[in-house]
Formats: sequence, structure tokens, C-alpha cells
Amino acid sequence: MAESNFIDYVKICCRSGNGGAGSRHYHRSKMNPRGGPDGGDGGKGGDIILVGSSQLWTLLHLKFRKHVMASDGDGGGEKCSTGKFGESVILEVPLGTVAKDAETGEVLFEITNHGEKRVLVPGGRGGLGNTHFATPINQAPQYAQPGELGKEQWIVLELKILADVGLVGFPNAGKSTLLSVVSAAKPEIADYAFTTLTPNLGVVKYRDYKSFVIADIPGIIEGAHEGKGLGHRFLRHIERNAVLLILIPADSSNHFKEYRTLINELEAFNKELLMKDMVVAISKSELLDDELKQEIKSEMKGLDLVFFSSVTQFGIVELKDKLWNAINGSL
Repeated sequence: MAESNFIDYVKICCRSGNGGAGSRHYHRSKMNPRGGPDGGDGGKGGDIILVGSSQLWTLLHLKFRKHVMASDGDGGGEKCSTGKFGESVILEVPLGTVAKDAETGEVLFEITNHGEKRVLVPGGRGGLGNTHFATPINQAPQYAQPGELGKEQWIVLELKILADVGLVGFPNAGKSTLLSVVSAAKPEIADYAFTTLTPNLGVVKYRDYKSFVIADIPGIIEGAHEGKGLGHRFLRHIERNAVLLILIPADSSNHFKEYRTLINELEAFNKELLMKDMVVAISKSELLDDELKQEIKSEMKGLDLVFFSSVTQFGIVELKDKLWNAINGSL
């Protein structure tokens, strides 16, 4: 997934169709020149609809589609015929897409399942024809309802990556390297901060043909919850992960301080993130001997640590076991 093609935020103007007007028609024939009302109802205006698709990973296809308009319903006809319904517009979106009102920020709904269909902006209802207003006293009503107007609304669509495991760590913690080792994903890897600018997904093969999905998410810096660095762009993706893998590099100057900073940023953004299962791992462990590992264990104040090296493959199997157990609730 090329970085330039990964779009996780779009703002679009949606306008649903107007409902068609009801008809004021009266039945006329050679045998019945003064027949009663037979005006049909107007057709409903088209909706704007979102449909979840497991084949999509990005909102790129909506990036340049700023206006989405459904068609109007037709007016009712004679012989109680209902007008044609307006054509709805169906927008396919990736799983994990959240729809929000752009003006109020209210979350309207979230698409999480393939084929899930939700009406984003409903079309206007068709007006009732004059047949609905006939009474014993007024047998030839001159009135029919106009169609209901459609709605125009600015909508924000945000994508939160759906993955079993989210990698959390400072820039250069070794997240991308780990993903490239345990899956077929090929994220950009370099020795500078913010190499990863967009989330990368990889499918990790596990024992007996099992697998799980892991997401390499852009690195955290202190103040990320306030929007610093890549801020909210990466934090919202973590909300959809079942398990968080906290990565602390072996060459960190203060392992526990780095861990606490990461936890504080998660808590400041959304306290519910701390309720997720977490696995804490020390990356780049090829730099450590047994004595240094023991020092880090003491420094991390009793946390259950996994030491691993993406370079030598040391501890990778143990790390996969830990993650699998966390995903399946057996930590």
C-alpha cells in the first residue's frame, strides 16, 4: 500500500434527493366523467448510503469527490400510481470507517462488517396523492402533499485501521522492521524518525495455519494526544486494535520513562485504550547480554517483558505466542 495512496480522512458534501409531489388527479372516462380522486403518491428521494467492503484499505477513491448527490423522486401519477423513486448513491468504504457530522463532530455510525449498509443521508419522503384526503364530506379533494425536501450535510469519514495487534512505540523503536520480519509487508525502513507516515498492515502466520493481522502505526512523541507530531492521525487507528504491542528499544536511555510516556499519551487521548490487553516487548535485543536484560527487567518494575530481535530472529516465536494468547484472551 503506497504511502501516497493511503487516505484515512475525507470531508464530503452529501445531498439526498427530494421526494416527488403527490398527484391531484381525478379519474375521468366516457362512462364516468366525474370520477373520484386517483392521484398517486410521489416517489421517495434517493439516499446517500455507505456500504462496508473488506476489499478496500483506504478512502482514496473519495478524496477528490467533494460533492455526492442523489436524484429526486418523481411526482405521483393517475390511477393511484406512485412516482419513481430517486436513485440512491452507494459509497463503498473500508471496514473501520467512522461517519461524523462535520459541523457538530457527532459520530453518526461506524462500518465494521463486510456488506454492512447504513443510510448516511436519507432522501425526502414522497408526498401523498389526493386519494388520501378524500372524506365522505369532501369527496373531491383539491389537495395533495408536496414532496419532502432532501438534506444537504457535510460529512467527515475517518478510517480507523481494523487489526488484531497495533504496534505502539516512539519513532525508530523497530516497529516497521518487526512487521517486515513477521509478515510479507514491506514498509519503508530507515534510520530516522517518522519513516512510517501511514499505517501498514501485515498478516502474521501462526502455528497450524492460523494467522492474525498486525498494524505498524506511525510513532508516538510526547504530546501526541494534543496533535503534536502525527498526533491524532495515528492515535485514532489504535482505537480499533484488539491488542497493543508496546515496543521499547533496547538502546533507549530510560526504558521505564519511555514506557510511561507511551502509556500517558494513550490515556490522555482515550482512557479506554488502557483497558485493552497489552504486551510489552524490548526490541533490538541483539544488543543485550543476560546481565543487561536483568537490569532492564529491574528498571521496568515487574512488567512481564518479551525480549526479541528482528535482526537475529531471537524471541520472535515467543512474541507471536504472547500476541496470539492476548488476542484470544488467554494472557
